[in-house]
Amino acid sequence: MSIIKEFREFALKGNVVDLAVGVIIGAAFNGIVQSLVNDMVMPPIGWITGGLDFSDLAITLPQSPLAPPDAAPVTINYGKFITTLISFLIVAWVIFWLVKAINQMKRKQEAAPASAPEKPEDIKLLAEIRDLLKERK
Repeated sequence: MSIIKEFREFALKGNVVDLAVGVIIGAAFNGIVQSLVNDMVMPPIGWITGGLDFSDLAITLPQSPLAPPDAAPVTINYGKFITTLISFLIVAWVIFWLVKAINQMKRKQEAAPASAPEKPEDIKLLAEIRDLLKERK
């Protein structure tokens, strides 16, 4: 089997296509969540904390004796980490509710009584023969 044919079979499997769609939707969802966090959640938190902007929070480390004098200061941007953490929590919360809703729909589908399977033709024929033999007696 050629490598191209094998790759084509792999790439066209349903799971790979589903994964690709999930990644694309996830990337788009990331933009929505970033906007939600930066434009909707963080401003009220900043207002509550007296105008504190988390993205500006950082610890500036002292200048290294080995660095050139005009080197930019090194900072630990923990405010951006806090914003990213809030973003993650929102995504996790939304995914939790999405999975919960899907599981609930699956449970309802499993709980629904399945219709009785139709009897095979040979069983129907045997039942007819039995009924005819009962009528003869």
